[in-house]
Amino acid sequence: MSNLLISEMPLMVIPALAVKIGLNEALVLQQIHYWVKSSTKVIEGRKWIYNTYKEWQLQFPFWSESTIKRAIHSLENQGLIITGNWNRSKMDKTKWYTIDYERVEALEARTDEISNPQEEPSIFSESNLEDTSLTEVIPNHPSESKTEQKIPTAEIINYLNEKTYSSYKPSTHTTKEKIQARFREGFTLADFKKVIGLKTAEWLSHPKMSKYLRPETLFGNKFESYLNQKSSKKIYHEEDFNLDD
Repeated sequence: MSNLLISEMPLMVIPALAVKIGLNEALVLQQIHYWVKSSTKVIEGRKWIYNTYKEWQLQFPFWSESTIKRAIHSLENQGLIITGNWNRSKMDKTKWYTIDYERVEALEARTDEISNPQEEPSIFSESNLEDTSLTEVIPNHPSESKTEQKIPTAEIINYLNEKTYSSYKPSTHTTKEKIQARFREGFTLADFKKVIGLKTAEWLSHPKMSKYLRPETLFGNKFESYLNQKSSKKIYHEEDFNLDD
């Protein structure tokens, strides 16, 4: 029998859920539910489980650690999972996870509008599942307008204004376009806040570079480079960059 056919415990996902929250997120949420329901660790009336990202990767060996982080951060931002630190030592940063089942039930009510009541779950084997985008797997993906509604543009711009003492508007077309483009690439709210924090710390007090603390620069084509930059005490000068995306 072919090794590409299911001969091990499969991962499962409801297609209607994947359409609503994303394929990667639906797989991770189902896996967390699988472990939470059998957990004996009850804290504040909820069952919890804990895992490091490396331990999660053992369950999703077809994904990189960064892909798993993005899926988990997305679930946190959507309010579907709750994370915490219940470790005895606060030096231990292993994250604990539980599911906000009330939010899931509310999501289910909305999902029923697009779901076939007789729909069966799709099964993915760990042996042959690839990290792929939702639109490649599910033909009836949400319209662009529904996707835009889920993007926290206002929260991102408010955070930028707070950190940089600015007054950018979240309704500006160019700003919305930049943020939507990054979300389509798989970046999360936490990624935007990290970039804003990094570049504010680096540029805010610089007389020439501070003017580049703006949406079209921060959220443009160099976004991933900003997100992954290493901390440095080097002083950058305007002529070192071509920042007009």
